[in-house]
Amino acid sequence: MRHSLRAAVAALSCCATPVLAVEIHVQDPVPYAASSYIAENIKTECRIGAQLASALGKDAPRHGNTIVFDTALPTDHGRVLQLELVEAQSAGNAFSGHFKSATARGVLFQEGKQIASVTARRTSRGGAFAGFKGSCDVLERTVNAIGSDLAQWLANPVDGAKLGDL
Repeated sequence: MRHSLRAAVAALSCCATPVLAVEIHVQDPVPYAASSYIAENIKTECRIGAQLASALGKDAPRHGNTIVFDTALPTDHGRVLQLELVEAQSAGNAFSGHFKSATARGVLFQEGKQIASVTARRTSRGGAFAGFKGSCDVLERTVNAIGSDLAQWLANPVDGAKLGDL
């Protein structure tokens, strides 16, 4: 009996059809919201929009999705995650201690119809060896965590979700 069960499982596993990843279109870099609360020096000195897109693209496959980067988003076909950075703060420094945060807001569309919205926020004090990190490095830690949070959310998007430190 055991032998036949093993043979059946082996037969199924060798011939199972792989599940194809869902393609989700995201703008790269993630833009700043028109009404964002982000200082100009963060916008000009740091690459948090590009880093957020990169982190999301890196983590999405672990949750069964593939991120397709676009400079302008198609709005009427496929799955589209319209993301924007709405807040970033850069208080402190390597000597006095870092306190950084970032918030992203997103709306997921399917064939042009809104199916879910999400807000994700993360804070960081710099982690290990924070005294050796610059402000942009610590801000990138926050958007890396947001990208990971969003990748997991995309596997099972719940409308109105609040992720991370919210």
